[in-house]
Parts: sequence; structure tokens; C-alpha cells
Amino acid sequence: MAATPTSPHIPVLLRPLLAAVAPVAGTWLDGTFGAGGYTRGLLDAGAQRVIAVDRDPMAHEMAKPWAGEFGDRIIMQHGVFSKMDEYGQDLDGIVLDLGVSSMQLDLAERGFSFMRDGPLDMRMSQDGPSAADLVNEASEEELANIIFLYGEERASRRIAKLLCIARTEAPIVRTAELSRLVESCLPRAKPGQSHPATRTFQALRIAVNNEYGELWEGLMAAERALKPGGKLAVVTFHSVEDRMVKRFLTARAGAGGNANRFAPEIEQDAPQFEIKSRKAIGPDAQELEENPRSRSAKLRVATRTDAPSGTIEAKAIGMPMMKEKKQ
Repeated sequence: MAATPTSPHIPVLLRPLLAAVAPVAGTWLDGTFGAGGYTRGLLDAGAQRVIAVDRDPMAHEMAKPWAGEFGDRIIMQHGVFSKMDEYGQDLDGIVLDLGVSSMQLDLAERGFSFMRDGPLDMRMSQDGPSAADLVNEASEEELANIIFLYGEERASRRIAKLLCIARTEAPIVRTAELSRLVESCLPRAKPGQSHPATRTFQALRIAVNNEYGELWEGLMAAERALKPGGKLAVVTFHSVEDRMVKRFLTARAGAGGNANRFAPEIEQDAPQFEIKSRKAIGPDAQELEENPRSRSAKLRVATRTDAPSGTIEAKAIGMPMMKEKKQ
């Protein structure tokens, strides 16, 4: 049995989120249940019921000791963003926290962190191909593209080349080994800078879990699942995810505009969302002191209109796209 994480999980931007979506009532969906912080917050704030969704079986297992006190007000659902509309319809609200759960980072055996030696896994759902499979089986070009595109690592080609050389001697199967290899071909980090392996680990995690694809599909699923007047609240932790959420909401609020002011005006469908605020909400001084992890967090909130739901292309919201493999 997996060990239990010892550090408490603090839900980021919970206070401003609850204030932005108030009054909280009816049925909500927490698409990133994790340790249950948002679900508890929504129930305490007045939600009659919360559908608690997480792809990680451990999240639901860890909730068993306390979830029972809420009875049928919590509905546990193993699942992913892209299928949210299958788990609930005519919802009063949806909350998504896109940060990696601390309970995943804290467990060495989950393989998410370069700070703890463990098997090179990184699978949130605990099934399917792992990070080790990717590192040992992907081509050098594919690895370089993943590390550059998803990790924004400028030394991606150098790292990919070294990994491909190293794996010919023995498979790369431990987080400490991968961290050491990446660190060996990058300059030593200066005080205050992030660990040299940070971007590579982020890139592999995103690729293994199809995080950007799930976010894109999930935003459209949320649009289909919310009732008119329902609230969508999304907390992001890095620029790519925030850009995707911002562009999605801007486009769905009918505020995309024309690329050329002299071109004929583009006829747009009725907006599917009304944006709460053009500017993202960040942590206040109190939260930064209580939870330093919140420093990069951004919250965006929008309200669903009664316009029919639709689709939007991934590139239209700035989703990083891998090059198609050559035949």
C-alpha cells in the first residue's frame, strides 16, 4: 500500500474563489478533487452537493475517513476533465485547480518529483504508459520536442541527446537518475533559481498525462455541463495554462475581435460565457504568507449564458501542439 503524504494540502485561492462565485448553492463539480480542499469549501459555503472528480484513485481512497460525514452531499467520481459533462448536467458551478497535488509530489513512489528518488512514473491515473516508458522509448527528436514545447526548456536537444545515449547502457527508471542526467548537461543553478531538472520533469508529466489536451477538452465539457448562470472557476499555475483558459473564455465571451481592423467584421455566435473580470485574481498578502505555493496562482471566473455550447480549435486558445510524426 502506498504511503500517506505527511504535509497538509492547502487549497490555493479558496477564499477569493468562493467570494467570486458567491452565492454558492445547488450542485457543483470539483474537477480536481485531490485532497478535497475545494469540495469542503464549496459544501461549507452552501453547495447542496459536489461531484468530486479525480483521475487518481488515491484521491478517493484518502477521502474515505472524512467524506462520510457529508453523506450523499459528496458524489465520488473517478474520471477526467474531458468527460465532465458525462458526470453532471445543468450544474451550478465547476471548479478546476490545475496545479499538481502536493500529495502526489510528496510521495516518492509516484515519481513526480526530482527531490525524492523513486520509480520514474508520473501517471496521475496510475495506468497507461509511464514517464519511464516515454524516456526510454521515444525518439531523440520526440523527446526534444516534448521537453522544449511542454517544459519551455531551451537546452531540450542537448538533454534529449544525453538521455538517448544514457539509455543505451541501461534503461532510465528512477527519478534521481533522470534528475542527475539533466543536471549534468546544464549550468549549475544560481541562488534563487529553480532546479535544473524542473522544466524537464514538468514536460514529461504534462506529456504522460495529456494535461493540455485534457484542459482544452475539459473547458468545452464544462461549457456543455453548466446551466445558464452557472459559474466556471479555474486556478492555473503557469503561463501556458493561464493563456489557454484566458483565450478560451475571451473567445467564448465574444470578445475575440478581428485580427485586422480594416477587414469585414466577423459574425460571431452568441457568447457562451460572461467574464467576471478581464484581469486574473491572484493571492493576497495573507495567502502568500500562509501558502508560498500560491505565488504563481491565477484565478479566472466566468458565468455561463443560455447560448448553445460549441467547439473551439486547440490552436485558437494557444494550446502547445506537438509536430506530427513523420511517416
